[in-house]
Amino acid sequence: MRQAPREPEPGQYPEVRPDLPARSRGVIALVEENCTVCMLCARECPDWCIYIDSHKETVPAPEGGRPRARNVLDRFAIDFSLCMYCGICVEVCPFDALFWSPEFEYAEYDVRDLLHEKDRLGEWVATVPPPPAPEIGAEPPKGPTKGSSAGARGPAAAGPVKEPAKGPGTQPVPARGTEPATGAAGGPGNRPRREPPRAMRDVRSIRPPGALPKKPQRPGETGGPEGES
Repeated sequence: MRQAPREPEPGQYPEVRPDLPARSRGVIALVEENCTVCMLCARECPDWCIYIDSHKETVPAPEGGRPRARNVLDRFAIDFSLCMYCGICVEVCPFDALFWSPEFEYAEYDVRDLLHEKDRLGEWVATVPPPPAPEIGAEPPKGPTKGSSAGARGPAAAGPVKEPAKGPGTQPVPARGTEPATGAAGGPGNRPRREPPRAMRDVRSIRPPGALPKKPQRPGETGGPEGES
């Protein structure tokens, strides 16, 4: 009832652009430098609206090496008249060459003009929003950080390890990779050790799946169908 007497407030587009959410799916932008022509996006597209053409070039190798061939992208086009905006191509791209852009002003008078080539897709990269900041309380990324030099040089270059101070009530800390000695009573030393897998000696002792075990013979019986009683 409070909204009934009020006048509607229509959007002032195109003078004022609407505030779209950060994860809106407007158009797909292409970073041509990241594309390796793996064809994964074209194979996974359910509408088959991605067209890719390429050729191979031989890259000269340094001294003592072999020349290698690499794929060079010639054409990358998306037919937005067939695209269902599912986002599968953006998700499966292993080299971050496709991104969602909130740009939506690409309407055409002819449906055949909705087939956009890589030049037009590359222009939309400037409209891709930056990635959102990590959430509060999120786990830090795993692996060595950019400023840590110990992970890059190895554990030996990180410096000597200080030994714990000896005193009453302290126990020596075993080195990493060694197991504590087994004890008679409870405690961490009473853990059972796993035996290594035994090597298979006789392969003929394995019966094929579905085969029945051999029937034991009674004294006086001979093997074969003729000696069965």
